[in-house]
Amino acid sequence: MKLIVKKKNYTKGEIIKIVREWTNKTQKEFAKELNKSESIIQKYEADEVNYGIETLLDIAKENNITITLEKK
Repeated sequence: MKLIVKKKNYTKGEIIKIVREWTNKTQKEFAKELNKSESIIQKYEADEVNYGIETLLDIAKENNITITLEKK
């Protein structure tokens, strides 16, 4: 699976939600595999809490996904 994120295409929250939905996981399941709370996943998806590149890399690795970031 490959997700290509172009500048201004998606919010950070939308990226997390897309990956979670592609993997057919609930927020609870997704949180558990990342050693995060369900509420933090909810906040990520709602763009209430910012996450770093390390979190994105963990998500990609855990779900066998290639995430490509492109600058316009």
